[in-house]
Amino acid sequence: MSTSPSRAASSPVTASPRARDNVYSVTPAAQLIIKDVGEIHSRLLDHRPVIHGETRYFIKEFEEKRGFRELRVLENVKNSISETSDPVLPKCMDTMQDQLGLVLKTLETASHTIRRLQQQEQEHAKSGAEKAGHEKLCAKWEAFLKEQEQRRLEVDEEQRKAVQRLREQYVEINRELSKMASF
Repeated sequence: MSTSPSRAASSPVTASPRARDNVYSVTPAAQLIIKDVGEIHSRLLDHRPVIHGETRYFIKEFEEKRGFRELRVLENVKNSISETSDPVLPKCMDTMQDQLGLVLKTLETASHTIRRLQQQEQEHAKSGAEKAGHEKLCAKWEAFLKEQEQRRLEVDEEQRKAVQRLREQYVEINRELSKMASF
């Protein structure tokens, strides 16, 4: 989902300089994250364009080329799909919930760490830390960046594994469906 310019112009984030001072204003980094989450959602969960295309193709094939001679085959496929969807759909939902739970937990941990660092930075700014305190903060910041990079790599690896599991699962589902469709 991409945000249109008209929506972006009317959003509270870009409305006025006063809105930026608001406690609830969104930072540019958060805007990028929100945009990325929207794009991921539209790519992974918005199946309408694919479904519409497949529906138009099916109607064209059925009405123009095949007629009503495959009605029995379609009824068999419908029965197979309804029998298959009962155990497969909950399995898919469980897998999705597990993966989303892991991602949410990782994001919450990162958010907590960032808040903690922001609080530490504010405390150091208020106390007027010396140059040694600044160097210590820089060292902590470097350690934090390394830790975040490691976490990012772990999340990327978990995501890659999850994608691979989902691919394998859908390949297996397709095999089962093709076996049932051949009957």
